[in-house]
Amino acid sequence: NHLPEWLCDKTTHTRRSYYISSYTIKRSMSAPAKQDPAGKKNRSAAADGKVYFSYAQIHAAVASLVPKVMEFKPDVIIAIGGGGFIPARMLRTQVKVPILAVSLELYDDDTNTKNQVVKKVQWFDETSGVGKQVRGKRVLIMDEVDDTRTTLKYCVEEVMRTNAPSHIAVAVVHNKLKKKEAELPAGVIYMAGEDVPNKWNCYPWDAAAYGRDVFEHEQMAAECLGEGGKVVMSVANAGFFVMVGVAVGMMLSRR
Repeated sequence: NHLPEWLCDKTTHTRRSYYISSYTIKRSMSAPAKQDPAGKKNRSAAADGKVYFSYAQIHAAVASLVPKVMEFKPDVIIAIGGGGFIPARMLRTQVKVPILAVSLELYDDDTNTKNQVVKKVQWFDETSGVGKQVRGKRVLIMDEVDDTRTTLKYCVEEVMRTNAPSHIAVAVVHNKLKKKEAELPAGVIYMAGEDVPNKWNCYPWDAAAYGRDVFEHEQMAAECLGEGGKVVMSVANAGFFVMVGVAVGMMLSRR
C-alpha cells in the first residue's frame, strides 16, 4: 500500500499535493465492504412495511445474471419502462448489445393501484435503427421485478405477435416468491437475479415517489439489510480521509 513513485518525486510539489489527496480518497473508498453471503436472505422490511434496495444491491443482482445472459447470446435487449431501463443499462456494461425501450403500464402512477389490463404506452419502430434487430433475432426482455408476471407475459406475447424474434428470454432483477397470475409462453427462457419475499419493493430511481431523496433511500436500503450504521460510517470515513489527504498534500507542498 505505497504511493506511486512519482508522488514521492520532490520536483513535483504542486501536482503531488493534489494527487496525494485524491489518491488517498480513492484508496479509502476502493475496497468493498465485506458482506455476509447470506445477507440477501436476511433482508427485512422497513418500518413502513416496504423493502428498499440500493443501487449497489441492484447492480450485484444484475451482475449475477451475466453468465446466463451471455449463454443466451442476445442480439438486442428490450427494456420495459420505467423499472427495466436502469437494470438494462447496468447489464449492457458487460453484455454489449443495443437496448430498445418499451413502456407498459399495469399500475397507475398517480394512485399506485393496479389496472384491469396492461396498457401499451410506448413501443419501438421496427423499420429503422435498432428496431430492425428484433425480427428473426435473439431478444432479451428485461424488467426490474417479476410480481404477478402479467406485464412480462404481455410484453413477451406482444413482441412475438408484432416483431417475431427467433428466440426470447426474460431477465428480471427480482422475482417475488408468490403465486403468479400469468405464465410465460412455452420455450421462453427465464432468469432472475434474486428471489425476494412478497413485499412492496422500493427502488432508488423512485425515491422521490416515496418522499425521500436518493441518500435517504440508500440509508433505508442499508437498514433493511441490518447495516444502517455502515452507510453513516462509510461517509464519515470518507470525510476523514479527505481531511487527511488535504493536510498531507498541504504539508508536502510547503517542503
